[in-house]
Amino acid sequence: MKISRSALTLSALALATTLGLSACKKIEDGEGGSTAATSAAGANAPAVQVPGLKSNREQVGYAIGLDLGNSIKPLEDEVDLDAMVRGIRDTLAGTEPKLNDEQVMQVMQGLATRMQARQAAEAQTRLDDEKKILDENAARQNVQTTASGLQYEVLTPGTGPTPTVNDRVRVHYEGKLLDGTVFDSSIQRGEPVEFALGEIIPGWQEGLQLMQQGAKHRLWIPSSLGYGEQGAGPIPPNAALQFEVELIEVLPAAAQ
Repeated sequence: MKISRSALTLSALALATTLGLSACKKIEDGEGGSTAATSAAGANAPAVQVPGLKSNREQVGYAIGLDLGNSIKPLEDEVDLDAMVRGIRDTLAGTEPKLNDEQVMQVMQGLATRMQARQAAEAQTRLDDEKKILDENAARQNVQTTASGLQYEVLTPGTGPTPTVNDRVRVHYEGKLLDGTVFDSSIQRGEPVEFALGEIIPGWQEGLQLMQQGAKHRLWIPSSLGYGEQGAGPIPPNAALQFEVELIEVLPAAAQ
């Protein structure tokens, strides 16, 4: 994981982009004359009415703080907020910084090393948890385990066709990590999803080919059949996945 100072300037860059785009817009004259005076007056008014944040300066400062907070949240155990604010104040005031560029680099490299070690330990813990949970799961009466390690339970049997890897399908699903955290759900969105089997993770490809149209299964997908050591978005590295999947319709390739 590469950590750099640039992460702390995302808000400023976004703000600069917004200001730059605004500067490109010409002030157009209205029927009654120039709108420049009206625009100037509007520019001094707060963008929104928020208790405790009455001025533009307060609102902008808080908004940037929220953005910075989101950027450094994964590092919250590593960051002293008072020291961070001091660094911001020293930079804005032009005060001699307490760290020179070389020291900053050393500090950030040390942070990167610690974060990499932490992530490696967490990834190994997830693998250990995966093995324990899937081993216990395999002993359940209604759970089937395939040669690849995929596990599934038939919740509702289907009566229609079974998809092949060349087909498209329409499904409803909810995906969870093994700790129960929901990371994606077409059910919550209220709209089923269509996709080609050839475009999805191996665990889904195999699991859907074990279903008939109209079936509803619960799948347990080992990390090796999911997103593996890299993870993806809210799915961390080495994370086994649990899905409830309803196969609404098989859309054969010839019918596309």
